[in-house]
Amino acid sequence: MKDELDVSLEIIILLVLATFMLLLGVLLLWIQTGALPYSPDATYGLFLVIVSFQVVTLGKTPFGDLRRSWALVVVGMCAAILGMMASFLPDYVSELVRVAVGIILLGGGLSLLTQLVSSDQKARFCMRAGGMVRQLTVACALVYAMSIILGATTLFPGLTTLAQTAILLIVYGASFAYLSWSLRKVRKLYLIVAPAPGQEDANPENGFSVFREASLPLPVAILILLGTLLTLLGLLLFPVNLGLLAFSADGQLGLLLTVMAIQMMALGDTPLGQFRRSWPLLFVGLVFAALGVVSSVVPGLVTGVIRVLLAFLNVVGGGISLARRYLSSSQAGTPPVSLPDDITKVIAVQTTLNGVAIAFGLSMLAPGLVPGWAVAALLVVNGLLLFRLAAILWRLE
Repeated sequence: MKDELDVSLEIIILLVLATFMLLLGVLLLWIQTGALPYSPDATYGLFLVIVSFQVVTLGKTPFGDLRRSWALVVVGMCAAILGMMASFLPDYVSELVRVAVGIILLGGGLSLLTQLVSSDQKARFCMRAGGMVRQLTVACALVYAMSIILGATTLFPGLTTLAQTAILLIVYGASFAYLSWSLRKVRKLYLIVAPAPGQEDANPENGFSVFREASLPLPVAILILLGTLLTLLGLLLFPVNLGLLAFSADGQLGLLLTVMAIQMMALGDTPLGQFRRSWPLLFVGLVFAALGVVSSVVPGLVTGVIRVLLAFLNVVGGGISLARRYLSSSQAGTPPVSLPDDITKVIAVQTTLNGVAIAFGLSMLAPGLVPGWAVAALLVVNGLLLFRLAAILWRLE
């Protein structure tokens, strides 16, 4: 795996945040003229899910690095569920999610900036070291300062106009890109090797405690987040189909595509199969994330494109996986092999997931073909199967 892309999950999330902020700023320039519609709930919800992703997988919170304990994982999952609710159901948690995002930005920025400047020894070292270490320090300070400003404007919307907020967001996005570039350069310069995907959370401790380091491998953490997203989405679609709840299809599609993009860039795991992590794959992942951001921010702009894209990926990806598994198991002259129970269960779950993916993709291509309640049931089954797969992989780890 020497040719694997040496970009850590932390840098990937920083790049996704840079993409999010830059696009949001650019789109707000049109939104403030009335040329485009705007969905603030789905926008706040997507941001909250991205931040929660970092908390659950890395233990990096907006207020600083903490021990990635089970308690912290639970807090991150609750924040992710709030973000999903805001993305799926407009106007139901608007104030709550806006205040949550404002507190995260303002409180997190103040906390991190205070930590950066309060340690005289650290500050003197960073500035005297010069070169990339100084640039990394400047990038951190810029991100923290912009977080404070945007947190204040989120909590108190009247402080700035939409046009001014758009400019601030563009600067914020550029600062995230600068931070990701500086962090990668410093790691290469000082030979700091980022853990391989799935190894960020190796835990030598045994036992279970809510405040002990969570032995949750990256692939398992991503599966749990995806399982939560799909199960919650499916459960909400039952009352939506009965006309009891308003629903944002754009927020749903945007969130699904963004989480898929992070999974693709972090693990090389795509709906079409497993690929080597590379610069082209990273670029494709950022394009997917950009489409997800646009779908969440501007309802209706790219809905048709994303629906066809996700349908194609589900149908073709599920079909390819099933075909490969069938061909590998039916090769002539291959003697039967007795596999361990857990491996057999993994294969069975993956096969079922492929069938569900094909059915879900077909329902997206032809919306009237499958009843709404059946689509909801498919999503719930898909989510529960992902939980099952995560449990087996966790036990294998």
